[in-house]
Amino acid sequence: MTEDKRRGGGDEVEDGGPGLIYMPFVIMEELLDKLRLLDYEKDFSKKMNLKPVNRHYFAVQTNPGEQFYMFTSLAAWLLNKAGRPFDQPQEYDDPNATISSLLDEVRKYGHAIDFPPSKLKQGWGEHCIYILDRLADEALKSTNFTWGRPHYPEEEMDEENIVEDDSELTLNEIEKSMAIGSSDVEDVDEDEPLMDLEGMKKLNMNKQTFESSKPEEILESTTDAADWKLEVERVMPQLKVTIRTDNKDWRVHLEQMHQHHEGIKTSLDESKVHLDKLQDEISRTLEKISSREKYINSQLEHHLVDFRQAQDALAETKEKYRQASGGVTERSRMLAEITEELEKIKQEMDERGSSMTDGAPLVKVKQAIQLLKKENTQMDIRAGVVEHILLQAKLKDKTLQNKQVHSSGGGNEGFVI
Repeated sequence: MTEDKRRGGGDEVEDGGPGLIYMPFVIMEELLDKLRLLDYEKDFSKKMNLKPVNRHYFAVQTNPGEQFYMFTSLAAWLLNKAGRPFDQPQEYDDPNATISSLLDEVRKYGHAIDFPPSKLKQGWGEHCIYILDRLADEALKSTNFTWGRPHYPEEEMDEENIVEDDSELTLNEIEKSMAIGSSDVEDVDEDEPLMDLEGMKKLNMNKQTFESSKPEEILESTTDAADWKLEVERVMPQLKVTIRTDNKDWRVHLEQMHQHHEGIKTSLDESKVHLDKLQDEISRTLEKISSREKYINSQLEHHLVDFRQAQDALAETKEKYRQASGGVTERSRMLAEITEELEKIKQEMDERGSSMTDGAPLVKVKQAIQLLKKENTQMDIRAGVVEHILLQAKLKDKTLQNKQVHSSGGGNEGFVI
């Protein structure tokens, strides 16, 4: 079909004629007829509390969000109508998931999808119309709908009531009489016209006889003029031919065409003068506007220079602000980390302070200190006793050495203190 040819990638340009761009409008009108056959206004629009779509709803962009919701809702209703259970999409649903589910259902019917799913997210266009048209066909098949033969309305021709006198002849009657008269000479086979040689011979013989019988002198009529007029008046009604007027014949409207042509020519001459004046006024106005524009540009040139400089300064300031904002963000992050650590330290200090206010640990500490002092005193005493014993041992040792020295050498030379 034509819509199958137009689907697909937008990179392929097909030579389908200038009317191919209007094909979505035609298919949309056919889709609307199919929806009406499925009674969508009662079963869909009223139940969903939605307005019925017009004949160019999905062919022209109006409101993409509303059109996408209408497209998905209508596609879901058509799937349910075709016997495929499909949940009615909601406004907060993921559009990608909804489109993917719809395309899967369409592929199950055997229809080829050779365009990206993103084409359906806009909610309008030939691809949306193609999907809905295919689903409408499947819904009609599911409901066992059959197309009947077309009924063409009978065209009533407006014919003029012509009162025919018995003495008048119509053009049709003349043609019938001529056809009856010539039927004696014609053959049975009407498809191949034959030449009547016998008739031509008789005609030639009559012509030769007429030429040979021409009088040498001018003939004079012996008919009475009054009798001739009476005969003419008698046969005049029978010679009158009435031709039926046909509104489709261009000769009937020829005079009217000439009148319209003259009227258009007269109106064109009158309007051409006004249009020429209007063109001159527009040209002068455009020249004034152009000169005024040049004057304004010359007057505002230095202001424009200042404005450009201000724009450059603004851009530099924005860049500096962006860099400073980046530093502030980093410092804010560090401040948050330090604040978090400070909160942890405060929590630990509170826990330790609460434990220090308890008296039991303090009493134990004091007892331990007293015990340590007592042990230190005992250790000092033991150390003093050991030092005293050691001193006595040294004195005894020195005394023995002195005695040995005196006994061996004598005198004071060997005295050792």
